[in-house]
Amino acid sequence: MDWVNLRSDTVTLPTPEMREAMAEAVVGDDVYGEDPTINRLEEMSAALLGKETGVFVPSGTMGNLVAILAHCGRGDEIILGDKSHTFLYEAGGAAALGGVHPHLLPNQSDGTLLLDDIKEAIRPDDIHHPISRMVLLENTHNRCGGVALTLEYTHAAGELAHQLGLMLHLDGARIFNAAAVLGAKAVDLAKPADSVTFCLSKGLSAPVGSVLCGSNEFINQARRMRKQLGGGMRQAGVLAAAGIVALETMVERLDQDHVRAKRLAQGLSTIQGLDLDPGMPYSNMVFLTIMDKIPLSAGEAAQGLKQRGVRVGVVSGRRFRLVTHYWIDDAGVDHAIEAYREVIEESMI
Repeated sequence: MDWVNLRSDTVTLPTPEMREAMAEAVVGDDVYGEDPTINRLEEMSAALLGKETGVFVPSGTMGNLVAILAHCGRGDEIILGDKSHTFLYEAGGAAALGGVHPHLLPNQSDGTLLLDDIKEAIRPDDIHHPISRMVLLENTHNRCGGVALTLEYTHAAGELAHQLGLMLHLDGARIFNAAAVLGAKAVDLAKPADSVTFCLSKGLSAPVGSVLCGSNEFINQARRMRKQLGGGMRQAGVLAAAGIVALETMVERLDQDHVRAKRLAQGLSTIQGLDLDPGMPYSNMVFLTIMDKIPLSAGEAAQGLKQRGVRVGVVSGRRFRLVTHYWIDDAGVDHAIEAYREVIEESMI
């Protein structure tokens, strides 16, 4: 079956051009710094984000963890949102492996942390407290509906962090989606950050990997942290080759995914019994809920959709997340809308 797979943009497959590049990649030992394809990917990534250099890592989760470990020591504290991916979905790695303490602030509906909240979160110089070391932001913000943090906010947060003597790390897993939404450049969104990571394996459709970028000094430390975590790969240029093609061919087309998310949201909004979150979509994500009057849970509805060739993300008892990407075309969007309509209407018979 050819699935309409809306569970996430992590389900994207490499394009034929990526597969060809992987097969022909020139490789070497990356731990020795001798893989020319990885070196090229890291140089491209750093240039796109305005940083001195970068390091290729297997996943965004490792990229964020490596950044935290490179910036912070054991017992230090990071300030981040209570809906951030790093807090919710990265297995507590910063605490478990780094002894780094999370200081949670409420994410606002637009994905931001209030600047006054950040100020209030800074610990005094007192032996009873952990040392405030870093602020972590996320762009686009997954659990806040895929909303993009603006240039103005990101620059204000970075300026504040630096005034307070803290580092700023940007979880930019989908930073190129954010740039497309805002009509901005990723380099400008990343400029205030001391470090930034982005994923190649989501909307950019490469099979594996993320890149962490920052200063030469920071990345030297990050490479040590990557090695400690077991992320030092050898002839991984076969993976980096797909990432190079992704940066060359996928960044400029992300608007198409956002247009299809809008089309999907508009179609679903016509179905009685479905309630879309306000403002949907902000980027390539659509969050929606089954109303209480419909005798279905999200899990049950997902099974009905699966029988019709549509796979969706269930995020709670009556709530879904749908994500558009390169492998979802207009016909797939239309099919998903009709599958939802059939499942909801069938439940009411």
